[in-house]
Amino acid sequence: MENYSIIIFILAIVIGLSAFADKIKLPQPILLVIVGIAIGFIPTMGEIEINPEIIFLIFLPPLLYDASFNISPKDFKTNINTISTLAITLVFLTTFWIGVVAHYMIPNITWPLAFLLGAILSATDAVAAISITKGLGIPHKTITILEGESLINDASALVAYRFAVAAVMGSAFVIWKATLQFLLLLGGGFLVGFVMAKILSFILTRVHKNVNVTISFMLLMPFVTYLIAEQLHVSGVIAVVILGLAIARFSKKIFPESLKNQSRSLWDILIFLLNGLIFILIGLNFRYILKNIDTHMILPYIGYAIIITIVALLIRMVRIFIQKINLQKAFIKGKRKVSEHALLDFNNSVILSWSGMRGIVSLAIAIGIPKELENGTPFPERNVIIFISVAVVLLTLIGQGLTLPWIVKKLNVREEKESSSSKNLLP
Repeated sequence: MENYSIIIFILAIVIGLSAFADKIKLPQPILLVIVGIAIGFIPTMGEIEINPEIIFLIFLPPLLYDASFNISPKDFKTNINTISTLAITLVFLTTFWIGVVAHYMIPNITWPLAFLLGAILSATDAVAAISITKGLGIPHKTITILEGESLINDASALVAYRFAVAAVMGSAFVIWKATLQFLLLLGGGFLVGFVMAKILSFILTRVHKNVNVTISFMLLMPFVTYLIAEQLHVSGVIAVVILGLAIARFSKKIFPESLKNQSRSLWDILIFLLNGLIFILIGLNFRYILKNIDTHMILPYIGYAIIITIVALLIRMVRIFIQKINLQKAFIKGKRKVSEHALLDFNNSVILSWSGMRGIVSLAIAIGIPKELENGTPFPERNVIIFISVAVVLLTLIGQGLTLPWIVKKLNVREEKESSSSKNLLP
Protein backbone atom coordinates (compact mmCIF):
# COMPACT_ATOMS: atom_id res chain seq x y z
CA MET A 1 0.00 0.00 0.00
CA GLU A 2 3.06 2.26 -0.17
CA ASN A 3 2.59 3.08 -3.85
CA TYR A 4 -0.15 5.67 -3.54
CA SER A 5 -0.23 6.39 -7.28
CA ILE A 6 -1.33 2.79 -7.91
CA ILE A 7 -4.10 3.14 -5.31
CA ILE A 8 -5.36 6.31 -7.04
CA PHE A 9 -5.19 4.47 -10.37
CA ILE A 10 -7.21 1.56 -8.90
CA LEU A 11 -9.84 3.90 -7.47
CA ALA A 12 -10.25 5.49 -10.90
CA ILE A 13 -10.73 2.00 -12.37
CA VAL A 14 -13.30 1.19 -9.67
CA ILE A 15 -15.39 4.25 -10.58
CA GLY A 16 -15.18 3.63 -14.32
CA LEU A 17 -15.90 -0.11 -14.11
CA SER A 18 -18.87 0.42 -11.80
CA ALA A 19 -20.61 2.47 -14.50
CA PHE A 20 -19.60 -0.12 -17.11
CA ALA A 21 -20.92 -3.01 -14.98
CA ASP A 22 -24.39 -1.47 -14.94
CA LYS A 23 -24.44 -1.30 -18.74
CA ILE A 24 -23.37 -4.92 -19.36
CA LYS A 25 -25.54 -6.23 -16.51
CA LEU A 26 -22.58 -7.93 -14.80
CA PRO A 27 -22.40 -7.76 -10.98
CA GLN A 28 -19.89 -5.10 -10.00
CA PRO A 29 -17.84 -7.28 -7.57
CA ILE A 30 -17.38 -9.98 -10.22
CA LEU A 31 -16.21 -7.48 -12.85
CA LEU A 32 -13.80 -5.84 -10.40
CA VAL A 33 -12.27 -9.16 -9.32
CA ILE A 34 -11.80 -10.30 -12.93
CA VAL A 35 -10.24 -6.97 -13.95
CA GLY A 36 -8.05 -7.07 -10.83
CA ILE A 37 -6.70 -10.49 -11.86
CA ALA A 38 -6.04 -9.21 -15.39
CA ILE A 39 -4.23 -6.08 -14.15
CA GLY A 40 -2.16 -8.21 -11.77
CA PHE A 41 -0.69 -10.13 -14.71
CA ILE A 42 0.51 -6.99 -16.51
CA PRO A 43 4.33 -7.41 -16.49
CA THR A 44 5.04 -3.81 -15.48
CA MET A 45 2.51 -3.88 -12.63
CA GLY A 46 4.28 -3.71 -9.29
CA GLU A 47 3.19 -5.83 -6.34
CA ILE A 48 0.83 -4.19 -3.86
CA GLU A 49 1.56 -5.75 -0.49
CA ILE A 50 -1.52 -6.14 1.68
CA ASN A 51 -0.84 -5.52 5.35
CA PRO A 52 -3.57 -7.45 7.25
CA GLU A 53 -3.56 -4.97 10.12
CA ILE A 54 -4.14 -2.11 7.68
CA ILE A 55 -6.92 -4.07 5.98
CA PHE A 56 -8.67 -4.67 9.30
CA LEU A 57 -8.25 -1.05 10.41
CA ILE A 58 -9.09 0.71 7.13
CA PHE A 59 -11.80 -1.56 5.73
CA LEU A 60 -13.57 -3.32 8.60
CA PRO A 61 -14.61 -0.39 10.86
CA PRO A 62 -16.43 1.73 8.22
CA LEU A 63 -18.05 -1.29 6.55
CA LEU A 64 -19.25 -2.75 9.86
CA TYR A 65 -20.35 0.64 11.18
CA ASP A 66 -22.29 1.42 8.00
CA ALA A 67 -24.07 -1.95 8.03
CA SER A 68 -24.94 -1.79 11.74
CA PHE A 69 -26.01 1.86 11.47
CA ASN A 70 -28.49 1.08 8.70
CA ILE A 71 -29.85 -2.26 9.85
CA SER A 72 -33.25 -2.13 11.52
CA PRO A 73 -32.85 -2.95 15.26
CA LYS A 74 -36.37 -4.40 15.24
CA ASP A 75 -35.66 -6.69 12.27
CA PHE A 76 -32.28 -7.62 13.74
CA LYS A 77 -33.94 -8.67 17.00
CA THR A 78 -36.68 -10.59 15.16
CA ASN A 79 -34.10 -12.64 13.22
CA ILE A 80 -31.46 -12.88 15.97
CA ASN A 81 -31.92 -16.65 16.24
CA THR A 82 -31.00 -17.23 12.59
CA ILE A 83 -28.31 -14.52 12.62
CA SER A 84 -26.53 -16.01 15.66
CA THR A 85 -26.79 -19.49 14.14
CA LEU A 86 -25.05 -18.36 10.95
CA ALA A 87 -22.56 -15.98 12.59
CA ILE A 88 -21.43 -18.23 15.45
CA THR A 89 -22.55 -21.86 15.17
CA LEU A 90 -22.05 -22.12 11.41
CA VAL A 91 -18.61 -20.45 11.58
CA PHE A 92 -17.29 -23.10 13.97
CA LEU A 93 -19.03 -25.91 12.09
CA THR A 94 -17.42 -24.72 8.85
CA THR A 95 -14.02 -24.49 10.53
CA PHE A 96 -14.36 -28.07 11.78
CA TRP A 97 -15.59 -29.73 8.59
CA ILE A 98 -13.22 -27.90 6.24
CA GLY A 99 -10.47 -28.89 8.65
CA VAL A 100 -11.48 -32.57 8.50
CA VAL A 101 -11.66 -32.58 4.69
CA ALA A 102 -8.39 -30.65 4.31
CA HIS A 103 -6.50 -32.96 6.70
CA TYR A 104 -7.41 -36.13 4.81
CA MET A 105 -7.22 -34.61 1.32
CA ILE A 106 -4.21 -32.25 1.18
CA PRO A 107 -0.69 -33.71 1.60
CA ASN A 108 1.39 -32.51 4.58
CA ILE A 109 -1.56 -30.74 6.23
CA THR A 110 -1.58 -31.59 9.94
CA TRP A 111 -4.69 -31.21 12.10
CA PRO A 112 -3.71 -27.73 13.40
CA LEU A 113 -2.95 -26.54 9.83
CA ALA A 114 -6.22 -28.04 8.57
CA PHE A 115 -8.26 -26.20 11.20
CA LEU A 116 -6.29 -23.04 10.42
CA LEU A 117 -7.45 -23.30 6.80
CA GLY A 118 -10.99 -23.95 8.02
CA ALA A 119 -10.91 -20.85 10.25
CA ILE A 120 -9.65 -18.66 7.40
CA LEU A 121 -12.55 -19.75 5.18
CA SER A 122 -15.26 -19.86 7.85
CA ALA A 123 -16.53 -16.27 7.57
CA THR A 124 -18.68 -15.21 4.63
CA ASP A 125 -18.67 -11.80 2.96
CA ALA A 126 -22.21 -10.45 2.93
CA VAL A 127 -20.95 -7.25 1.26
CA ALA A 128 -20.32 -9.27 -1.90
CA ALA A 129 -23.69 -11.05 -1.72
CA ILE A 130 -25.66 -7.84 -1.20
CA SER A 131 -23.69 -6.02 -3.94
CA ILE A 132 -24.35 -8.84 -6.39
CA THR A 133 -28.07 -9.13 -5.60
CA LYS A 134 -28.74 -5.39 -5.55
CA GLY A 135 -31.87 -4.58 -7.51
CA LEU A 136 -32.98 -8.21 -7.83
CA GLY A 137 -35.88 -7.87 -5.41
CA ILE A 138 -34.48 -9.98 -2.59
CA PRO A 139 -36.82 -10.00 0.46
CA HIS A 140 -35.92 -7.50 3.16
CA LYS A 141 -35.72 -10.31 5.73
CA THR A 142 -33.01 -12.09 3.70
CA ILE A 143 -30.93 -8.91 3.42
CA THR A 144 -31.31 -8.28 7.16
CA ILE A 145 -30.07 -11.80 7.97
CA LEU A 146 -27.10 -11.48 5.57
CA GLU A 147 -26.13 -8.10 7.02
CA GLY A 148 -26.62 -9.31 10.59
CA GLU A 149 -24.47 -12.36 9.90
CA SER A 150 -21.67 -10.21 8.49
CA LEU A 151 -21.73 -8.00 11.60
CA ILE A 152 -20.82 -10.89 13.90
CA ASN A 153 -19.21 -13.70 11.91
CA ASP A 154 -15.89 -11.87 11.45
CA ALA A 155 -15.43 -11.90 15.22
CA SER A 156 -16.13 -15.65 15.41
CA ALA A 157 -13.75 -16.38 12.52
CA LEU A 158 -10.94 -14.30 14.04
CA VAL A 159 -11.28 -16.18 17.34
CA ALA A 160 -11.13 -19.56 15.54
CA TYR A 161 -8.11 -18.31 13.57
CA ARG A 162 -6.21 -17.21 16.68
CA PHE A 163 -6.67 -20.58 18.36
CA ALA A 164 -5.66 -22.44 15.19
CA VAL A 165 -2.44 -20.38 14.86
CA ALA A 166 -1.69 -20.97 18.56
CA ALA A 167 -2.14 -24.72 18.01
CA VAL A 168 0.31 -24.65 15.08
CA MET A 169 2.74 -22.76 17.29
CA GLY A 170 2.54 -25.59 19.83
CA SER A 171 -0.02 -24.36 22.37
CA ALA A 172 -2.45 -26.95 23.70
CA PHE A 173 -6.12 -26.41 22.85
CA VAL A 174 -8.43 -26.55 25.88
CA ILE A 175 -12.13 -26.28 25.06
CA TRP A 176 -13.25 -24.51 28.25
CA LYS A 177 -10.44 -21.95 27.97
CA ALA A 178 -11.32 -21.32 24.33
CA THR A 179 -14.99 -20.86 25.21
CA LEU A 180 -14.16 -18.50 28.07
CA GLN A 181 -11.84 -16.44 25.89
CA PHE A 182 -14.47 -16.23 23.16
CA LEU A 183 -17.06 -14.96 25.65
CA LEU A 184 -14.57 -12.45 27.08
CA LEU A 185 -13.74 -11.18 23.58
CA LEU A 186 -17.41 -10.71 22.74
CA GLY A 187 -18.33 -9.28 26.15
CA GLY A 188 -15.36 -6.92 26.15
CA GLY A 189 -16.16 -5.77 22.61
CA PHE A 190 -19.78 -5.14 23.64
CA LEU A 191 -18.65 -3.08 26.63
CA VAL A 192 -16.16 -0.98 24.61
CA GLY A 193 -18.77 -0.34 21.92
CA PHE A 194 -21.37 0.66 24.51
CA VAL A 195 -19.01 3.07 26.30
CA MET A 196 -17.81 4.64 23.03
CA ALA A 197 -21.43 5.06 21.89
CA LYS A 198 -22.21 6.91 25.13
CA ILE A 199 -19.18 9.16 24.63
CA LEU A 200 -20.09 9.88 21.01
CA SER A 201 -23.72 10.56 21.98
CA PHE A 202 -22.54 13.02 24.64
CA ILE A 203 -20.35 14.83 22.09
CA LEU A 204 -22.98 14.88 19.33
CA THR A 205 -25.62 16.27 21.66
CA ARG A 206 -23.46 19.37 22.06
CA VAL A 207 -22.15 19.81 18.50
CA HIS A 208 -24.99 18.47 16.31
CA LYS A 209 -25.81 21.99 15.04
CA ASN A 210 -22.35 22.11 13.43
CA VAL A 211 -22.78 19.77 10.45
CA ASN A 212 -19.08 19.40 9.54
CA VAL A 213 -17.98 18.62 13.09
CA THR A 214 -20.85 16.17 13.61
CA ILE A 215 -20.16 14.19 10.44
CA SER A 216 -16.40 14.23 11.13
CA PHE A 217 -16.93 12.73 14.57
CA MET A 218 -19.20 10.04 13.12
CA LEU A 219 -16.58 9.20 10.48
CA LEU A 220 -13.73 9.04 12.97
CA MET A 221 -15.37 7.16 15.84
CA PRO A 222 -15.56 3.67 14.19
CA PHE A 223 -11.78 3.70 13.69
CA VAL A 224 -11.12 4.94 17.23
CA THR A 225 -13.49 2.35 18.70
CA TYR A 226 -11.90 -0.49 16.75
CA LEU A 227 -8.38 0.55 17.79
CA ILE A 228 -9.28 0.89 21.48
CA ALA A 229 -11.00 -2.52 21.53
CA GLU A 230 -8.06 -4.23 19.83
CA GLN A 231 -5.60 -2.55 22.20
CA LEU A 232 -7.62 -3.97 25.09
CA HIS A 233 -7.50 -7.42 23.39
CA VAL A 234 -11.26 -7.65 22.95
CA SER A 235 -13.29 -7.83 19.74
CA GLY A 236 -12.98 -4.64 17.69
CA VAL A 237 -15.60 -6.05 15.33
CA ILE A 238 -18.26 -6.35 18.03
CA ALA A 239 -17.30 -2.95 19.48
CA VAL A 240 -17.90 -1.20 16.13
CA VAL A 241 -21.18 -3.07 15.59
CA ILE A 242 -22.52 -2.01 19.00
CA LEU A 243 -21.38 1.56 18.30
CA GLY A 244 -23.28 1.59 14.99
CA LEU A 245 -26.47 0.11 16.44
CA ALA A 246 -26.48 2.55 19.37
CA ILE A 247 -25.73 5.67 17.30
CA ALA A 248 -28.39 4.71 14.76
CA ARG A 249 -31.04 4.82 17.49
CA PHE A 250 -29.60 8.03 18.93
CA SER A 251 -29.46 9.81 15.55
CA LYS A 252 -33.17 9.23 14.87
CA LYS A 253 -34.03 11.27 17.95
CA ILE A 254 -31.66 14.21 17.59
CA PHE A 255 -30.49 14.66 13.97
CA PRO A 256 -32.45 16.84 11.54
CA GLU A 257 -33.29 15.30 8.15
CA SER A 258 -30.80 17.54 6.30
CA LEU A 259 -27.92 16.27 8.45
CA LYS A 260 -28.97 12.66 7.92
CA ASN A 261 -29.00 13.17 4.15
CA GLN A 262 -25.55 14.81 4.10
CA SER A 263 -24.08 12.10 6.31
CA ARG A 264 -25.73 9.38 4.22
CA SER A 265 -24.31 10.79 0.97
CA LEU A 266 -20.77 10.92 2.37
CA TRP A 267 -20.98 7.38 3.77
CA ASP A 268 -22.40 6.05 0.49
CA ILE A 269 -19.38 7.38 -1.43
CA LEU A 270 -16.90 6.07 1.15
CA ILE A 271 -18.45 2.58 1.23
CA PHE A 272 -18.67 2.51 -2.57
CA LEU A 273 -14.94 3.23 -2.94
CA LEU A 274 -13.90 0.83 -0.16
CA ASN A 275 -15.99 -2.02 -1.59
CA GLY A 276 -14.56 -1.45 -5.06
CA LEU A 277 -11.00 -1.32 -3.73
CA ILE A 278 -11.55 -4.57 -1.82
CA PHE A 279 -12.59 -6.57 -4.89
CA ILE A 280 -9.83 -5.13 -7.10
CA LEU A 281 -7.22 -6.01 -4.42
CA ILE A 282 -8.50 -9.59 -4.20
CA GLY A 283 -7.97 -10.00 -7.93
CA LEU A 284 -4.63 -8.16 -8.00
CA ASN A 285 -3.00 -10.37 -5.41
CA PHE A 286 -3.69 -13.66 -7.19
CA ARG A 287 -0.60 -13.36 -9.42
CA TYR A 288 1.77 -12.74 -6.51
CA ILE A 289 0.35 -15.60 -4.46
CA LEU A 290 0.59 -17.86 -7.52
CA LYS A 291 4.34 -17.28 -7.88
CA ASN A 292 5.05 -18.94 -4.49
CA ILE A 293 3.51 -22.25 -5.60
CA ASP A 294 5.30 -25.04 -7.53
CA THR A 295 3.97 -25.06 -11.08
CA HIS A 296 3.13 -28.78 -11.08
CA MET A 297 1.03 -28.36 -7.90
CA ILE A 298 -1.17 -25.50 -9.14
CA LEU A 299 -3.87 -27.72 -10.66
CA PRO A 300 -4.06 -30.12 -7.66
CA TYR A 301 -4.38 -27.17 -5.27
CA ILE A 302 -7.11 -25.61 -7.43
CA GLY A 303 -8.86 -29.01 -7.31
CA TYR A 304 -8.63 -29.01 -3.50
CA ALA A 305 -10.03 -25.46 -3.47
CA ILE A 306 -13.01 -26.56 -5.61
CA ILE A 307 -13.77 -29.45 -3.23
CA ILE A 308 -13.48 -27.17 -0.17
CA THR A 309 -15.80 -24.64 -1.83
CA ILE A 310 -18.40 -27.37 -2.39
CA VAL A 311 -18.01 -28.63 1.20
CA ALA A 312 -18.47 -25.11 2.61
CA LEU A 313 -21.56 -24.60 0.45
CA LEU A 314 -23.10 -27.92 1.50
CA ILE A 315 -22.44 -27.26 5.21
CA ARG A 316 -24.10 -23.86 4.91
CA MET A 317 -27.06 -25.25 3.00
CA VAL A 318 -27.65 -28.10 5.45
CA ARG A 319 -27.37 -25.81 8.49
CA ILE A 320 -29.77 -23.22 7.03
CA PHE A 321 -32.43 -25.79 6.13
CA ILE A 322 -32.08 -27.35 9.61
CA GLN A 323 -32.59 -23.85 11.02
CA LYS A 324 -35.69 -23.47 8.83
CA ILE A 325 -37.15 -26.70 10.25
CA ASN A 326 -36.21 -25.82 13.85
CA LEU A 327 -37.87 -22.40 13.61
CA GLN A 328 -41.07 -23.93 12.24
CA LYS A 329 -41.18 -26.54 15.02
CA ALA A 330 -40.54 -23.92 17.70
CA PHE A 331 -43.23 -21.65 16.25
CA ILE A 332 -45.83 -24.44 16.11
CA LYS A 333 -45.08 -25.66 19.64
CA GLY A 334 -44.85 -22.12 20.98
CA LYS A 335 -42.08 -23.13 23.39
CA ARG A 336 -39.71 -20.38 22.34
CA LYS A 337 -40.32 -16.77 21.43
CA VAL A 338 -40.22 -17.30 17.67
CA SER A 339 -42.51 -14.94 15.78
CA GLU A 340 -44.02 -15.68 12.42
CA HIS A 341 -41.77 -13.00 10.88
CA ALA A 342 -38.68 -14.97 11.94
CA LEU A 343 -39.66 -18.08 9.95
CA LEU A 344 -37.73 -18.98 6.81
CA ASP A 345 -39.42 -20.11 3.63
CA PHE A 346 -37.84 -22.12 0.80
CA ASN A 347 -36.77 -19.02 -1.17
CA ASN A 348 -35.12 -17.40 1.86
CA SER A 349 -33.26 -20.59 2.63
CA VAL A 350 -31.92 -21.10 -0.90
CA ILE A 351 -30.75 -17.48 -1.28
CA LEU A 352 -29.11 -17.49 2.15
CA SER A 353 -27.40 -20.79 1.33
CA TRP A 354 -26.02 -19.54 -1.99
CA SER A 355 -24.91 -16.19 -0.56
CA GLY A 356 -21.97 -17.65 1.36
CA MET A 357 -19.22 -15.98 -0.67
CA ARG A 358 -15.83 -15.45 0.95
CA GLY A 359 -14.09 -12.08 0.66
CA ILE A 360 -11.60 -9.60 2.03
CA VAL A 361 -11.60 -10.91 5.63
CA SER A 362 -10.56 -14.40 4.50
CA LEU A 363 -7.88 -12.87 2.26
CA ALA A 364 -6.50 -10.64 5.02
CA ILE A 365 -6.49 -13.45 7.60
CA ALA A 366 -4.67 -15.78 5.20
CA ILE A 367 -1.99 -13.23 4.30
CA GLY A 368 -1.63 -12.46 8.02
CA ILE A 369 -0.37 -15.98 8.83
CA PRO A 370 3.00 -15.60 10.59
CA LYS A 371 6.01 -16.29 8.35
CA GLU A 372 7.91 -18.04 11.11
CA LEU A 373 7.24 -20.13 14.19
CA GLU A 374 8.51 -19.00 17.60
CA ASN A 375 11.71 -21.05 17.15
CA GLY A 376 12.51 -19.23 13.89
CA THR A 377 11.62 -22.05 11.49
CA PRO A 378 9.32 -21.22 8.55
CA PHE A 379 5.59 -21.56 9.21
CA PRO A 380 4.66 -24.96 7.72
CA GLU A 381 2.73 -24.99 4.40
CA ARG A 382 2.07 -21.24 4.65
CA ASN A 383 2.10 -20.65 0.87
CA VAL A 384 -0.18 -23.63 0.25
CA ILE A 385 -2.76 -22.43 2.78
CA ILE A 386 -2.71 -18.89 1.37
CA PHE A 387 -3.03 -20.12 -2.23
CA ILE A 388 -5.96 -22.44 -1.47
CA SER A 389 -7.67 -19.72 0.60
CA VAL A 390 -7.40 -17.16 -2.21
CA ALA A 391 -8.56 -19.76 -4.75
CA VAL A 392 -11.67 -20.48 -2.64
CA VAL A 393 -12.36 -16.73 -2.31
CA LEU A 394 -12.17 -16.32 -6.09
CA LEU A 395 -14.25 -19.46 -6.76
CA THR A 396 -17.03 -18.34 -4.45
CA LEU A 397 -17.03 -14.74 -5.69
CA ILE A 398 -17.03 -15.66 -9.38
CA GLY A 399 -18.85 -19.01 -9.28
CA GLN A 400 -21.58 -18.28 -6.74
CA GLY A 401 -21.56 -14.60 -7.65
CA LEU A 402 -22.39 -15.22 -11.31
CA THR A 403 -25.09 -17.80 -10.53
CA LEU A 404 -26.75 -16.05 -7.56
CA PRO A 405 -28.67 -13.47 -9.66
CA TRP A 406 -29.96 -16.30 -11.89
CA ILE A 407 -31.11 -18.29 -8.82
CA VAL A 408 -32.87 -15.25 -7.35
CA LYS A 409 -34.69 -14.59 -10.62
CA LYS A 410 -35.75 -18.25 -10.91
CA LEU A 411 -37.06 -18.25 -7.35
CA ASN A 412 -38.99 -15.02 -7.98
CA VAL A 413 -40.56 -16.54 -11.11
CA ARG A 414 -41.44 -19.69 -9.15
CA GLU A 415 -43.02 -17.60 -6.40
CA GLU A 416 -45.05 -15.59 -8.93
CA LYS A 417 -46.34 -18.80 -10.58
CA GLU A 418 -47.34 -20.27 -7.20
CA SER A 419 -49.04 -17.01 -6.26
CA SER A 420 -51.01 -16.87 -9.51
CA SER A 421 -51.94 -20.56 -9.21
CA SER A 422 -53.30 -20.08 -5.70
CA LYS A 423 -55.37 -17.09 -6.91
CA ASN A 424 -56.84 -19.17 -9.74
CA LEU A 425 -57.89 -21.83 -7.26
CA LEU A 426 -59.95 -19.33 -5.28
CA PRO A 427 -63.69 -19.40 -6.03
